[in-house]
Formats: sequence, C-alpha cells, structure tokens
Amino acid sequence: MYNLLAYIKHLRGQNEAALECLQQAEESFQKEYSDQADVRNLVTWGNYAWVNYHLGKLEEAQAYADKVKRVCEKFSNPFSLECPELDTEEGWARLKCGNSQFERAIVCFEKALERHPDDPEFASGLAIARHRASDCPAPVNVLDLLTEAVELNPNNRYLKLLLALTLQKKNKAEGENLVEEFLEEGPHESGMLQLAATFYQYRGKLDKAIKLFERASEMLPNSTRLHNIIGTCYKNKVFQRVKRNNKMCQESKRSLKDEVKQGIYHYKKADNNRNLSHVNICIAMLHAIADEYDEAEHYFQREFSKNLTPLQKQHLHLRYGNFQSFQMKCEEKAIHHYMEGVKINRESKEKEKMKSKLHKIALYRCKESRMDSQTLELLEFLQL
Repeated sequence: MYNLLAYIKHLRGQNEAALECLQQAEESFQKEYSDQADVRNLVTWGNYAWVNYHLGKLEEAQAYADKVKRVCEKFSNPFSLECPELDTEEGWARLKCGNSQFERAIVCFEKALERHPDDPEFASGLAIARHRASDCPAPVNVLDLLTEAVELNPNNRYLKLLLALTLQKKNKAEGENLVEEFLEEGPHESGMLQLAATFYQYRGKLDKAIKLFERASEMLPNSTRLHNIIGTCYKNKVFQRVKRNNKMCQESKRSLKDEVKQGIYHYKKADNNRNLSHVNICIAMLHAIADEYDEAEHYFQREFSKNLTPLQKQHLHLRYGNFQSFQMKCEEKAIHHYMEGVKINRESKEKEKMKSKLHKIALYRCKESRMDSQTLELLEFLQL
C-alpha cells in the first residue's frame, strides 16, 4: 500500500512525499519480512531509483539500481528475478488496481503456490483474488479455496468474512456465526465492517446492515460509495414497508417518513460522485413515495439533463414513466416515456419491462374501447 501511495504521489508530481512513502514501505518490509527483506524490497528500491531519477538525484538513483542488481546477481540474473515472493507482491498490487487486473492477480498467486503450495500468504492471495473475480478464467470452487486459506490463516478475520459471504451465497448457515464472531472481537476497521454489513444486507437484515455501514462511514466520512450504499439500504427499507402496508398506522407513517429522509440525506451525500448516475433517480423515487412530487420532478429532470448512456436513458424513462403512471396518474406521459425507452437501440431488462407495460396498457384500452389517437399510435408502435 505504501508503494502504491508513493506511485500516486509521484503521478501528482509530489516526489518528495513519494520518497517518504517508500521509506515507510521499506521499514514495513524490514519489520514484517526480516528474513526476506532484500527480495521483498526489490520493487521498493526500483521505485526509489525511479523517483530519485525524476528529482534529478542521479547518484541516489544509481545507488538504488545497484542495490537491485546486487540482490538479483545472487540469483545469477542481474535486474531480473523469478521468485514466488515477487509473484505474490505483484498479485497484491494488481488486486488493489481494479477489476481488470483480477485475472492477472490470480495467475501471480497460482505461480507462487506452484513453488510453495502450503504457504499461508500465497493461499490467502489466491482465495481473495478468486473471490473478487466475477468471471474466473476456469471453473473453480471458491468455497474450497477460502476454507483452505482460513485453515492456513486461522487469525485472518478478512478471510473469514469472505468465507461467510461465500457460504451465504450457497445458502449455508455457518456464515452468520463467522460474522458474529468477528463483531464480538475488536477493533473493527472500515473495510471489514463493510463486509459484515454486506452479509446482513444480502440476508435482508437491513437494520443491522445500516448500523454497520454507518459505523464504517464514520471512519470514512467522505466516501460517496458508502453513502450511496446506505441510501440504497434505506430505500429498500422504504419499499419493503410500502409493499407490506397498504394502510399504515401513524407510527409506521412516521417511520416511513424518517427512512425516506435518511435515504435522501445519504443519496445527496453520494451525489458528488459522477460515476453514480442513478442517485438523482433514487432521490426522486423517495420523494415520490413521500408524496413530494415537485421535489421528485426536480430530481428526475436533473437526471434528464445529463449526458447518459443508452442503458441509463432506458432506466430513467422506465422510472419516470412509472412516476407519471402511479404517482401523477398521467397515463399519456407514462406511455410517451415507455415508448421513448423502447425506441433506444439497446436490449435490456428495462426495455422488456417497458414493452410489457405498453402491452398491458394497450390491452385494457382496447377492452374499454378507448380507440383514441394515442391508443392507435400505441398499437401501431407495438406492431414494430
């Protein structure tokens, strides 16, 4: 992580700060891998050489390049070294660099395990990489990998939480025990609290999930992603309450209003993240449920003003059409937006839902003999 932070500092032109990060990386390796410090520090020393070169400190750059050369020469190949420790360092680095790097990370950990099949670190790296890879290059039992990794790393709480999530996906009850065991221990860092919260979110225990996500958010108050997740939990609670209770008592109405307010609050916190294109729609839907139609219209129009992808446009037309149909009772506008969404040249679930809604509208209009110009236009459209 210190090496990655140094790289980011370097890209920002903060090379002196990058050197400080590299010093922390070097000290960490020395402390954690005292018997392998030279090999583990090869990447760090290479980074030292690179940053010093860009600072014009050529003697320092050469000194670090020479340190790399001396270690590699011990293994008979200057400036190149094949060893499982370096493979696993590359694997960890790739794991932290996004989805596109997961397959390569898997290869790195597998290569390391070929040399040392029972190494706890290498086994945990492969299990984590396989768990994160949404599309593995070959069929693999991730549950077995995680179980083996936990056996080799019995004190690794992160692995246990990943195992709990995997057990849950396979409808096995043992996962909850692992999460409860984690929560009873301490301290809790944000990343692992989020995993525990995700477990309860998938289980439908939204109150528990929200409590844990909010604890994680207190540690990372500027995380728009976390605010978006918390907003979604509140939104799902609202939808569940509305679905269960057609005629709500006063207490339920007060709870609903509070949940709507909390959901909107967190979604607004997430709205600064341009990658979260659906936030305005979610805010609009919550306002609509609270009968705040002017506010809902405002956020729908904010979304329409954006430069959206075809799929995002379809999603928006579907949600806005539903708003016009169910809240505003304006079937004409709903039909218009469903048709606009269907016209977009992109196959999707949203498109199929809008087609289905248009067919239902056309069917009952025909039964009622409502053969006005819009119905005729709709029937002609559905023949396409």
